[in-house]
Amino acid sequence: MDSASKTRGFAHRHLLGIEGLTPAEIVTLLDLAEEAVAVSRQVEKKKSVLRGRTQINLFFEASTRTQSSFEIAGKRLGADVMNMSVGASSVKKGETLVDTAMTLNAMNPDILVVRHHAAGAVHLLAQKVGCSVVNAGDGAHEHPTQALLDALTIRRHKGPIHRLRIAICGDILHSRVARSNILLLSALGAEIRCVGPSTLLPKALDRLGVDIFTDMRKGLEGADIVMMLRLQRERMDGSFVPSVREYFRYFGLDAEKLALAAPGALVMHPGPMNRGVEIDSEIADGPQSLIREQVEMGVAVRMAVLEALAQHLPN
Repeated sequence: MDSASKTRGFAHRHLLGIEGLTPAEIVTLLDLAEEAVAVSRQVEKKKSVLRGRTQINLFFEASTRTQSSFEIAGKRLGADVMNMSVGASSVKKGETLVDTAMTLNAMNPDILVVRHHAAGAVHLLAQKVGCSVVNAGDGAHEHPTQALLDALTIRRHKGPIHRLRIAICGDILHSRVARSNILLLSALGAEIRCVGPSTLLPKALDRLGVDIFTDMRKGLEGADIVMMLRLQRERMDGSFVPSVREYFRYFGLDAEKLALAAPGALVMHPGPMNRGVEIDSEIADGPQSLIREQVEMGVAVRMAVLEALAQHLPN
C-alpha cells in the first residue's frame, strides 16, 4: 500500500492528542513513519507532499528536540517552515493567545505546530484558525508525537506492542509524555505500569487502567520496556521529593534496578535527561538504551503526522 492510500486511514484535520484516536489510526501513523525512516536514511531526503505549503512552528516554551525535528520534518516534505520566536514576539507585550492566533491566521499558514505551557491552549487555537494544528505539547496534558515516536521505537525492536509490559517511571504527575503514552500504548494492548513516589502520581491515575507502584524494584519486575521520565522541577510548586540524591536512590534507574526487568528489557527517556537524577549514565549510554534512536524516530513520526494532515489541506 502506498503512502497516499495509508493517509486515507487518518481522518482528522488536526492532531491535538492521542485521546480520540482509534488503534487503527495510530497504526496508520506508525506505518507512515516507517516509510519516513527509510526516506530520512537516503541521500535524497526530500518529498513533495507539502510543496508550496507554509508551516509555522509556534513554541511558547523552549524546546530543542521537538522544534528542530518538526522543522526538519516539514522541510523534508517540501514545506516552507517558519519558527516563531515567542520570546521576542508581541505575546511578551501582552498580546493574548487568541490575538496571536488571529494574526497568524491572517498569514494563511497551512499547518501550525504549537507548544504551550497551558493545558488546552492548543485546542483553543484549533478553533480559531483555518489551518491544521498539531499539538507539540500543552502543559501537563498531552504530547502526542512523543508517544507516537516512543511506540514506533518499541515496535521496531519488540514487534507488536500487544501484551508488552511497559513501566513508565518517575514524575508522572507533571508529565504530558506519560499521559499520551498511557493512552496510546494501552490502546495497542500493552500492560502499563506507572512507577514513582506517591507525591508524583496523579490522584486519578487508576482511572486510566494502569497498575501503580510506589516501589520501583517491584514495578520493574518482568518489564519489557523501562521508560524513564524527567523530573520536572520547573513545574513543581513546593517540595515533591526530599532531595535529588534521595530521588535517585529510590527512583533513579541504575544497573541494579534494571536487572529486575525482563531479560532483554530496553530503556527509553524522552529527554532531556538529568543524568544521575533519573538515570545513571552507564544505563543511558549502554546497550539496552534506545534513547538516541528515539530522536531519529521523532523526525520520522513528525513527517508521518504532517503527511497525514496534508490530505485535508485545501487545494
